[in-house]
Amino acid sequence: MNPWDSARLSVRMALAAALLAVDPSGLGGVALRGPAGPLRDQWLALLRRLLPPGSPWLRVPSHAGDAALLGGLDLNATLETGRPVAQPGLLARADGGVLVLPMAERVSPGVASRLSAVVDRQQVVLVREGLSLRSPARFALLALDEGMADEERPPAALLDRLALHLLTEPAPEGEIPPDWLAADIERAQMRLPHVTLPEPVLQGLCAAALAWGIDSLRAPLMAVRVARAAAALDGRNEVDDTHAALAAALVLAPRATRMPPPATSDDADPHPSPAEPGPAPQAAASPPAPHRPDEHPADRDAAQDTGQPEQAALEDRLVEAVRASIPPGLLAALQAGQARQARASAAGRAGAASKHPNRGRPVGSRRAEPRSGARLHVLDTLRAAAPWQRLRQEAAGGPARLRVRREDFHVVRYRQHRPTTTVFVVDASGSSALHRLAEAKGAVELLLAECYVRRDRVAVLAFRGAGTELLLPPTRSLTRAKRSLGALPGGGGTPLASGIAAAAELAGQLTRGGDSATVVLLTDGRANIARDGSPGRTQAQQDALAAAQRFRAEGLSALLIDTSPQPSDPARTLAEAMGAAYLALPHAGAEGLAKAVQWAAGPTR
Repeated sequence: MNPWDSARLSVRMALAAALLAVDPSGLGGVALRGPAGPLRDQWLALLRRLLPPGSPWLRVPSHAGDAALLGGLDLNATLETGRPVAQPGLLARADGGVLVLPMAERVSPGVASRLSAVVDRQQVVLVREGLSLRSPARFALLALDEGMADEERPPAALLDRLALHLLTEPAPEGEIPPDWLAADIERAQMRLPHVTLPEPVLQGLCAAALAWGIDSLRAPLMAVRVARAAAALDGRNEVDDTHAALAAALVLAPRATRMPPPATSDDADPHPSPAEPGPAPQAAASPPAPHRPDEHPADRDAAQDTGQPEQAALEDRLVEAVRASIPPGLLAALQAGQARQARASAAGRAGAASKHPNRGRPVGSRRAEPRSGARLHVLDTLRAAAPWQRLRQEAAGGPARLRVRREDFHVVRYRQHRPTTTVFVVDASGSSALHRLAEAKGAVELLLAECYVRRDRVAVLAFRGAGTELLLPPTRSLTRAKRSLGALPGGGGTPLASGIAAAAELAGQLTRGGDSATVVLLTDGRANIARDGSPGRTQAQQDALAAAQRFRAEGLSALLIDTSPQPSDPARTLAEAMGAAYLALPHAGAEGLAKAVQWAAGPTR
């Protein structure tokens, strides 16, 4: 028997469902990450039970277009009546309820932008096909994220508008989530407009967001809404520290991008510094739950004076509430200084999308004549012609028949994903590079294991001595990769300029051939062989910087992994000259290197 079949929801997940039921459109929605299964079904059933009976509950189809989402012309009614008749879209029909977005990690940027605009405005603006309508669309969006890898995430613009980001996690042994009823939610909704937020709490939430590197202004505003909903659910008319800590744990913790700066006080810091991390917090640490209406203590004095020490203490408590809710893996990444903007912006792992007139997947239509192999989109052509039938028939004075003109023609638009090729450029010079070569071999094998799913290719260049050698041409064959990398030698000088130039040439060829190429350069940034093969550090370094600038001018994507024992200035300077992302990874194994490449190269996929 699968142990997840009998698992209970954690307090965090139950709290999120209750808070979303209190203020559905105000919180925007929930991004729920995890595989489909009994635990996710339990959470969806809980949310549905807490919502008012009869609330709309709609799902977005996998390939929904503008007409399905926003609405459009009702073709049958328009042709029958001879005047434009509007048909409401999915977003307008979801008003007052919930809109479920399955496989949100694979949603297209166009659909994500339309959903984001409607979540912001809480209305659908339809101006197309002779129609001009505004319909209310106040709903909660459930983005079901089933991504398996870190770079498989819904678009960042969509995540930014959803207050709650959750992981499907079972309750720890002995933890029993509160059992809210629909009547509790109804009372909280009636109390919500009267809940006030003290100024110190607002300042504390903003300070905690700033300390954890959260740049979006929506995050503290969402935290304020969550705190007010928690207070209303708690039966209180004013937000207190417990509600603020809950909001910080649920809203700010998943959005953290850096560790807070160390304390500047001369006193001993009670918390571990990023350089010397202490024990990682428990992954299943739950935020403090608000009390039930019949359990909260007597109202505190709202007029209590909040001085500077109390304000600083509140900010520290909110910062620690965020720290306690961050999973250990993410906390370790933040301590290592790795920002998450790149992976958060990745939407799926397919290659970069490119337009093609007649190949790929249909993604709508555009106004054009069906020439050069383009296929006519019959329905959109009829929709464009339908509103004008009465005028055209009156002008023609002939029998009532469908009249289609050239300006009505629409052709099908196609989009295809280009394959992605990761080009490893390895510094194979000197005895210390032997360790890096072993890691590169293992990383290539790990990345190739996923190529059948991601349709990626891998190539390996090694530079040493007086030049650069192509050890592994672009391939998906794991057997060929192992055979080519098995006898990779090391030693000699460091012709860094030659390696960068060879990587630019190979990546340029791949790009011109239709691939999305990403260059991963493993080096310490120190060159001692010039471009012409002569020794000398000064000239070699100048040639390397010149090659890096030419690389950047070609607009290629790159990641530079600093292999020095400590982060070095030459490698950082070289990364800036190349326009490459910089990652200091002095002691990574093959698995860590592969994950770093996947994390940094996410947007190109």
